[in-house]
Amino acid sequence: MKQTVLDSLNLGLLAALKIDPNVILLGEDIQDPYGGAFKVTKGCSTAYPERVITTPISEAGLGGIVAGMALRGLRPVLEIMFGDFLTLLADQVINHMAKFRWMYNDSVELPLVIRTPMGGRRGYGPTHSQSLEKIYLGIPGLTVLAPVNFSLPQKNCTPGSLLENIIMHTTSPVLFIENKLQYLFPLLNADDLSEFDLQILYDPSDHDKDFPIYSFKVKEAPAPTISVAAYGYMAELARQAQLKLAYEEELFTELLIPTRLSPFALQPVVNSVSRTGSLLVIEEGTRTLGWGAEVVSLVVEKQASNLKQARRLAAGETPVPAAVSLEKRMLPQLEDILEVLRKMNKKNG
Repeated sequence: MKQTVLDSLNLGLLAALKIDPNVILLGEDIQDPYGGAFKVTKGCSTAYPERVITTPISEAGLGGIVAGMALRGLRPVLEIMFGDFLTLLADQVINHMAKFRWMYNDSVELPLVIRTPMGGRRGYGPTHSQSLEKIYLGIPGLTVLAPVNFSLPQKNCTPGSLLENIIMHTTSPVLFIENKLQYLFPLLNADDLSEFDLQILYDPSDHDKDFPIYSFKVKEAPAPTISVAAYGYMAELARQAQLKLAYEEELFTELLIPTRLSPFALQPVVNSVSRTGSLLVIEEGTRTLGWGAEVVSLVVEKQASNLKQARRLAAGETPVPAAVSLEKRMLPQLEDILEVLRKMNKKNG
């Protein structure tokens, strides 16, 4: 049986706890036998009972606690049970954690990680199904990461290795976004992805190559005519659309999947658009003022002369419905990606 994203994240936590006694894991209901709402922390408290702390329901208070721990030299990892509850943590993250190094002239470090599940498609309703990471994008001093379900030999190319590395080496606060629907996805290796010409790219400014950007093109196909950028579960749907359109309609795309959403590694997207002239950005959060809007804007600034068209695909501008049928209509589906790409291809003409 293949390792899943959940397995990989769990192993990443266990590895960090084993390596460094300064790693402390905190969160609501994370101790065994429950092991957290999505079981990512299962087994951690049994292996390291003194460093896995189950907490009261007080996200703002927990933010202050982990900030203090990090300032005193510990490496806290905080699990927020649902990403929707990051709103309760906003003051601690935005007005304190992200600013301390700047406020104190780089004389302090805050090596802390906040993990949380995001996304819908499980019928959890309007307060437990959102993709709110855009609230935290563009905050100076804060890094936002989104792992994907790949298992490749390169550095940090599993969700668990990315998580372990950031826990062990970050000196600034990190928000680590885990898509709920991806938890049970198997990790895909090179054999599973054999239909693709897969490249692992990095932003030129990332000298340590910590945050891979995956580029997918259908193997032995003509040059792509549309660039697609997506992350999380939407990247999986985009990859399905890429294969379907290539094999059935001879419509070829290049799919770019970043693991770091903020600060965003723009250059690989600019390079792709300079070849294709068209860009589609896809996200599960609401469309207005989102990650996709920022990516399009930046590409226009950097590559306006080559960009013929750009489109955004995202969730509808409503709270996430509890009814599964309505939730499906509100969130982007595979069919929506196919429809937009067909229209863009027709416009390319």
